[in-house]
Amino acid sequence: MLDLQRLRALHAVAVHGTVNAAAASLGYTPSAVSQQIAKLERETRTVLLERHGRGVRLTEDARRLAGTARELLGLVERAEAELEERRGEPSGRLTVAAFPSAARGLMPGVLAELASRHAALDVRLGEVDPHLSVGMVAKGAVDMAVTHDWDVAPMTLPPGLARQRIGEDLSDLMVPRGHRLAGRARVRREELAGEPWVCQPPGRVCHDWLVRTMRAAGHEPRVVHTADENPTLVALVAAGLGVAVIPRLGRGPLPEGVVTVPMEPVPVRRLYAVWREEAARRPAVTEAVRTLRARWGAVVGEP
Repeated sequence: MLDLQRLRALHAVAVHGTVNAAAASLGYTPSAVSQQIAKLERETRTVLLERHGRGVRLTEDARRLAGTARELLGLVERAEAELEERRGEPSGRLTVAAFPSAARGLMPGVLAELASRHAALDVRLGEVDPHLSVGMVAKGAVDMAVTHDWDVAPMTLPPGLARQRIGEDLSDLMVPRGHRLAGRARVRREELAGEPWVCQPPGRVCHDWLVRTMRAAGHEPRVVHTADENPTLVALVAAGLGVAVIPRLGRGPLPEGVVTVPMEPVPVRRLYAVWREEAARRPAVTEAVRTLRARWGAVVGEP
């Protein structure tokens, strides 16, 4: 009989791509994951990993077995959710991937509240870009994602996932102090033609929003600098190197050299919690979603 823990190790390598990343996701050492897969190879009399450059890759047989492992782990997840539901108390481990500004501005309060209210619940947070986190939920790498989309670029969920809106995060234009728009009460998107932009790299949700929005306003944005983190973008604006649109969540205090200007219409990104449908009845999931929504109200000052 195949050992479930060994199948879990193989599935983690299939999802994360490397033994080291799989070990980090499971809370094991890379050596322990390698040992689990070596035992699975002996059990199945099948080569599952082969050398590829400096790392390893799954054989065709391993990919097929990993697909079966995913189905089995889904059944286990549903069984665990049913048991937890009957107990009526959030318990067990819940892994959550949140994008950086939510990890900074929202999740600390959520994690603290869940820890104080539910001693049997072990929530683990990982900071993950939103363009990756939904896929991680679909693959079973994490239990839940706190992610977002923009008004001009709605999120499409893969089959088997569910979501709940947490709230709406407003954004502002940020310009250097002394900029021609710094004293304005409101700025329309059409007025930003020709401005040098600082934003996240191509492929990121915020970068895609900027390009789509400015094109819809009749001009191509001139992106001069890119950075992953909002604090870096703010620093670039403060140095007079460009303008940026940055959401309010997790923004923190702004330096003296930066002025915020409201935009017309106001850019809005929508925050969601995303989880697998198999876990929808799990009290840990429903309680985490409830706490996220309640905490969001406290963060933005809603009743």
